[in-house]
Amino acid sequence: MTRTKIIDVLKMDTYGADINVKGWIRTRRGSKQVAFIALNDGSTIHNIQIVADLDKITEDSLKQATTGACISVNGKLVQSQGKGQQVEIQADSIDILGAADPNSYPLQKKGHSLEFLREIAHLRPRTNTFGAIFRISHHMAIAIHKFFHDRGFFYFHTPIITASDCEGAGQMFQVTTLNLYDLKKDEKDDILYDNDFFSKQASLTVSGQLEGELAAMGLGAIYTFGPTFRAEKSNTPRHLAEFWMIEPEVAFNEIIENMDLAEDFIKYCVQWALDHCRDDIQFLNDMFDKELIGRLEGVLKETFVRLPYTEGIRILEEAVAKGHQFEFPIYWGADLASEHERYLVENHFKRPVILSDYPKEIKAFYMKQNDDGKTVRAMDVLFPKIGEIIGGSERESDYDKLLTRIKEMNLPMKDMWWYLDTRKFGTCPHAGFGMGFERLLLFVTGMANIRDVIPFPRTPNNAEF
Repeated sequence: MTRTKIIDVLKMDTYGADINVKGWIRTRRGSKQVAFIALNDGSTIHNIQIVADLDKITEDSLKQATTGACISVNGKLVQSQGKGQQVEIQADSIDILGAADPNSYPLQKKGHSLEFLREIAHLRPRTNTFGAIFRISHHMAIAIHKFFHDRGFFYFHTPIITASDCEGAGQMFQVTTLNLYDLKKDEKDDILYDNDFFSKQASLTVSGQLEGELAAMGLGAIYTFGPTFRAEKSNTPRHLAEFWMIEPEVAFNEIIENMDLAEDFIKYCVQWALDHCRDDIQFLNDMFDKELIGRLEGVLKETFVRLPYTEGIRILEEAVAKGHQFEFPIYWGADLASEHERYLVENHFKRPVILSDYPKEIKAFYMKQNDDGKTVRAMDVLFPKIGEIIGGSERESDYDKLLTRIKEMNLPMKDMWWYLDTRKFGTCPHAGFGMGFERLLLFVTGMANIRDVIPFPRTPNNAEF
């Protein structure tokens, strides 16, 4: 008999039809006459109830049908007698596809902390919580591709192994085939890369932006969506060493169009989640964050505030003067901490904020300088509970200004010649931004720790699984 997915079974009303389902047992209860099995196959947050009458199904054949076991059930679809579901399956036969030792299977019928589940990340997808999160993750990826495709953007693959540091921060994972126990060095004690695979120092990318800009100069509008890596020792609930980034780049866009694109994009993703993941979001709302659905719907209703950095600093300094206490000091020129960003969003405006025109000293070399000589056309989208969820800018299109900034920041020219070429050969205004995929998932799922929205988190001192 052909298997039917549980998500489809729950929509059926063909009572009396013969049916086959396969899945993993979440719970089993019953009496001497009948056993009730809650079965889930990952297709939906909801289980299907299997009713095993012991006149048909012997107790011996049910011995291995314990929590965590994988079974195949043939039976009849019947109208449910209990509350909570419309249909259930009256079992004719149950076959054990894979037993689960009840003495060692760690996901028994009880509440498990998220910290404990991180220790058994290979089993997390079997839980309701992580099944919901990873289904939402899939839908967010679909929404991202659809948003850009429908607007004429081209999906562009940028290199994962690179010799350039987009952010200029130097926090990169090195890629090498050299024998680390026998490194050859020159007279200055610098490592010789002549015999390395690429004959030069190479690293995992921190961003596909620079290559994305090159593509936008020929294709007009592109986006990247791929893995990025940051070797910074930020052991916080908001940072990962390996994560995924979405980075659109658009020729002829300036900062205002960039803000409009960012707002449209993130609202589209939130609306998609509410339209396509309602059951999973409702579960997470009920179990973890009672304000989740209200917060998602609130983002859709409001136009995002457009706020210059200087005005934001004034608001924060006024809050301090009125007695509000921040852990980190606030002053013009400071790079805002999450607490500052969230104050603007959650306390002052009570809606998302796009903060722009940051001091050039705290931003990357490629951002377009304003006429005041002090600020750049940067923009960050700030969200409730998250803080910064998108960061972007209009890019500096003037060759001389970009070259001067590269020199001021002591970036190696040998890695920048190709980037500068785009400002020599047919330069134009252009802009883009980056959004961490897992930051989006944090917001959409209501989870508090970024380690809980990626299957296998990579963080300082942790590369398990």
